[in-house]
Amino acid sequence: MRLNMIKNWLIKNKLLTIIIACTMFLRLFRLGDFAMFLADQGRDARIIRDIVTFTHFPAIGPPSSIGQVFLGPFFYYLVAPFLFIFNFNPVGLAYGVSILSILGIIFAYFIVKKKVDSLTAIIFLIFTSFSSELIHLSRFSWNPNLLPIFSFFTFYFFSEMLEKKSVKKAILFGVFFGCSFQLHHLAALFVLPCLLSYTIFFFKDSNKTKHLITLLFSLLAFGVISFPLFYFDLKHDFLNLKNLISLFKEQNMIAGGSLITRILETNRSLINTVFQSNMNILITSISTTLLLLVFFILQKKLKKPFFLWIHFFNTVSFTYLFSLLSSERHPHYYGAVYTSFFVILAFVVSHLWKKKYIFNKILLIILVIAYLVINARNFYFINGPANNQMAYSKRVADSIKQRMSEKSFNFATYPTDFSSEESFIYYLELDGYKLADRAKGEVSNQMFLVCNKAPCLVIDSPSWNISMFGKTKIDTMWKVEDLQIFKLIHAK
Repeated sequence: MRLNMIKNWLIKNKLLTIIIACTMFLRLFRLGDFAMFLADQGRDARIIRDIVTFTHFPAIGPPSSIGQVFLGPFFYYLVAPFLFIFNFNPVGLAYGVSILSILGIIFAYFIVKKKVDSLTAIIFLIFTSFSSELIHLSRFSWNPNLLPIFSFFTFYFFSEMLEKKSVKKAILFGVFFGCSFQLHHLAALFVLPCLLSYTIFFFKDSNKTKHLITLLFSLLAFGVISFPLFYFDLKHDFLNLKNLISLFKEQNMIAGGSLITRILETNRSLINTVFQSNMNILITSISTTLLLLVFFILQKKLKKPFFLWIHFFNTVSFTYLFSLLSSERHPHYYGAVYTSFFVILAFVVSHLWKKKYIFNKILLIILVIAYLVINARNFYFINGPANNQMAYSKRVADSIKQRMSEKSFNFATYPTDFSSEESFIYYLELDGYKLADRAKGEVSNQMFLVCNKAPCLVIDSPSWNISMFGKTKIDTMWKVEDLQIFKLIHAK
């Protein structure tokens, strides 16, 4: 009976079923062949392994790329079950991110359908499912990769909190906001659209007490989910807070130059990433202005739920606030705004489609097809050559194991910008070998050095990571594909 119900639902919702099937295929096909496994992934795998084996429970996450400001550990605990399920094969972490991304997109579809309408939801699903950037982010394990999904649910529960004055939704908003902030610090930019929206509702509603209560519960939930970060700072003399203050005081985080120019450049980078294009500032500026203007007119006329307004506020405020920062415009930095942009775009496209003009329909069909075709050019995993980074790291580690003379070892890479040592170490530690901690000055009787660029300065190396081992000599050397590997021992 239940199988028949599922079958009937699938038949009734053919288009939805096809799109969801494509969503899954594009995120899971040949995942192990292409999943990134470099320094960050190796580091995370080592930490998550310790969680799974109950060896260590971190209160802090990975450092951000600027200023050594640490994220929270939420991501580690979220994907840890997948490492266990896959028997410590790190591909499990990539599958974890992919599966969570797929589930997030599907649930987001049903939320948009409930809050707006079916057509907007299906168009939103098309944009998110076939976005080559969102697909790329969902195909390997890294803490920022789940921010697009968590940002969507943050704003959904926030809008529900405001509209229904629900304590339950307030708690969920605080939890998702806290989780988003632990995935990437740029989620802190959510504060402005949330503050603006809360202020509007607070002064419009006569029952201000309920709004204050929901705000209190959301802050408590945020505090609870962020407790590991607070605990770490208390235990380490507010190291994270000091680094954050230093970041803005001493490292020129606030950009200089014309504000208008920076806003236009930030918008250009967002639009070109979404549409995988290389449009100039004029085209992207006009396109975004028209999109936001049409959205504003439609929303004022149709008076759809506030859920849409919060995504509008997030898109505008994120673009403005991010333009104030001097950091690079990497695609994953826009993870906080992708789903908001797609909600707005889907809403506008759906209502243009509903117009009776045949020209509208033809133009929109052409634009959607163009979007699919342009993004499909970046589906490198369908017929491209596999990079097999995990298998590659394992081959290097296996070759080192054959030359181990004892369980304890030192490890280094050269040049210093070749920073993938964590990916090799993960496989070595998996077989019981113990890495000597060079940060603590620990020195074993053997060091393995992996070099990816000649000349490999091994003896009297300018790199402290190597020279800290002491006076050395080369015991043996060998090659694994493009890598030169040395076993060093102490010279007498």
